[in-house]
Amino acid sequence: MNDMTPAAGHNRPPDPLNEALAPYGDFITEAEGWLDGEPVKDEAAMNAVDALAKEIKAAKKDVTAAQKSESAPLHDAWKEALNRYKPTLDDLDRISKGLAALVGGFKRKLAEEKRAAERKAWEEAEAKRRAAEEADRKADTANIEEQRAAEEARREAMEAEKAAQAARKDAGAVKGLRKVTRYEITDHKDALHDIARHDRDAITAFIEEYVRKNHKARPITGVRVWEEREAF
Repeated sequence: MNDMTPAAGHNRPPDPLNEALAPYGDFITEAEGWLDGEPVKDEAAMNAVDALAKEIKAAKKDVTAAQKSESAPLHDAWKEALNRYKPTLDDLDRISKGLAALVGGFKRKLAEEKRAAERKAWEEAEAKRRAAEEADRKADTANIEEQRAAEEARREAMEAEKAAQAARKDAGAVKGLRKVTRYEITDHKDALHDIARHDRDAITAFIEEYVRKNHKARPITGVRVWEEREAF
């Protein structure tokens, strides 16, 4: 390597951000010096700040243009990739929903049948348990047949509970069903009053956003609108 050898990275293109900021470095530094929290108190200072503000706005415009120039190809490539995949993903989504619709009715029917079987199994298990307790209570210790009958009743109760447990497991074996919560607004006025009572912050947020969007469009009761001038 000698003095004529180019430095590493010399072939890199200039950085668009640095190029955009280059003409404005001194203005930015001077503007930062003004930002000490002390407002201007004379017209000369005002004019100086206005001149700096003009340069800062120009800097922002040039930096925005550089950002757009650098990011546009990436953004276009991103949009192109999204658009290329979207039809296939949409079609797969339609197919998936169609398949779910094909089996939805039968799955709901099957699940209800299994839940009914589970309920019946638990009812039988409960009846067997009570019968076993009754047989055990009545069995005479000195009567071998009654003791055997009580033991058989206990065995039947245990088997019935096992069957109920198996029915519970089977009831959950219908795959592809999920619990969803749906709603219907039957009275908007009642719903509004309920929200106002129980979630006033939500009402406040809605009012503030509505007024922000519509305060110029029409008079709104309870809202004061006025104009004033501000620096920009």
